[in-house]
Amino acid sequence: MTILVIAEHDGKAVAPATLNTVAAAAKIGSDIHVLVAGQGVGAVAEAAAKIAGVSKVLVADNAAYAHQLPENVAPQVAALAQEAGAAGYSHILAAATSNGKNILPRVAAALDVDQISEIISVESADTFKRPIYAGNAIATVQSSAAVKVITVRATGFDPVAAEGGSAAVEAVSAAHDAGTSSFVGEELAKSDRPELTAAKIVVSGGRGMQNGDNFKHLYALADKLGAAVGASRAAVDAGFVPNDMQVGQTGKIVAPQLYIAVGISGAIQHLAGMKDSKVIVAINKDEEAPIFQVADYGLVDDLFEAVPEFEKML
Repeated sequence: MTILVIAEHDGKAVAPATLNTVAAAAKIGSDIHVLVAGQGVGAVAEAAAKIAGVSKVLVADNAAYAHQLPENVAPQVAALAQEAGAAGYSHILAAATSNGKNILPRVAAALDVDQISEIISVESADTFKRPIYAGNAIATVQSSAAVKVITVRATGFDPVAAEGGSAAVEAVSAAHDAGTSSFVGEELAKSDRPELTAAKIVVSGGRGMQNGDNFKHLYALADKLGAAVGASRAAVDAGFVPNDMQVGQTGKIVAPQLYIAVGISGAIQHLAGMKDSKVIVAINKDEEAPIFQVADYGLVDDLFEAVPEFEKML
């Protein structure tokens, strides 16, 4: 039983979500291969080879994969699975990131199998648990597919060690350029604060912040805590902050050590994205707000008085 993990990376380093995905793969079997697709990704491949539990790293280094366009990467993954034959990959895993959710459905279609999305637990080699109904229920699903194509919710698995492995590195010579899409450009948000999905502390604001300027209170608090700053969909839809800060079912899924929700009522879609946080603190003037039902600590107060006071005390 050999498992293929699609590495999540930025062309320079392996993303933390890859370590969580390898951890999920390790619960299925012990022979784990990692595919690094990109251009000029030698350093990424070397880092992937050091991941604990990985036995082989496949490197698809080609201009066709420079920006990891799913139309090009998916055929490469499907080809690897088909070339491996009956004794090849039993499972193909990727993190449930934008890339993973873009690539694996195409792979599943090419292999004519069903995809299992956002698993949070491995029960056995063919049985997994995944959240449904915005996380209000957990479904146990079993697949009889010859190749099980799976996206992994990173927050459901503790990451493996990034060091300690010594996997063999093997080049993949074939390149697949579908010619149906091309990279135009990208605008990346730059911040000195931790990346939202990898931060140990997250401070999030909701509609109660009233406007974007008031997020300065959260930025000051986050800077003292070394935290990332997030937001509810209501705050994003209102134009307070950009959508890459959104936490929730249709945003980013986070599970930090500490999550501080400020002026967030706690709509079910938001709770689905953060309720696995280790400690949840809620500050809201509405004592009936649903957020208090999942909070470990709750403060019923005016956030414009409580947050500056909180920041001064740090």
